[in-house]
Amino acid sequence: MNPVPDIITTDLKILFIGFNPGERSALTGYHFAGHSNRFWKLLALSGLTPCQLRPEQDRLLLSYGYGISNIVARPSKTAAEITKDEYKEGRTILLDKLQRYQPKIACYVGIGVYKEFAQRSVVKCGIQDRNIIPKITDFIVPSPSGLNRIKLDDQLSYYQQLYGLVFC
Repeated sequence: MNPVPDIITTDLKILFIGFNPGERSALTGYHFAGHSNRFWKLLALSGLTPCQLRPEQDRLLLSYGYGISNIVARPSKTAAEITKDEYKEGRTILLDKLQRYQPKIACYVGIGVYKEFAQRSVVKCGIQDRNIIPKITDFIVPSPSGLNRIKLDDQLSYYQQLYGLVFC
């Protein structure tokens, strides 16, 4: 499977950070491309984007001041396939990206992503009480994967909170 390149630059409002690309993303080359993934729908419903983008439009996120990266670059069928060594290497690489690009908000797309990166065992969705890097707000939204059983409205509430951080 092919890696999916980051969508990243300096001065981002939000850098969305996932686990790693899934199989469909590796096949297509686009982020959050799984048929049951709700990422693009949640961005639109929350007002973070003016319309629902398709995965093949992922680079348009830059025009809104957003980017995408992952804690691990290697694609896999599920995040459960990621090894401890891959997470360890990924933490170092992601820390470097955050320090280099300095997004205003690092939005971890899934509690598990933040747990692995911050090496904290107890976290909740929403704004975190302490940031890993000063001046970069850490925020967690539930995973938009179709495997996640959290109701769409419950997920949406966190994306709406994120909107409030950016635009209010």
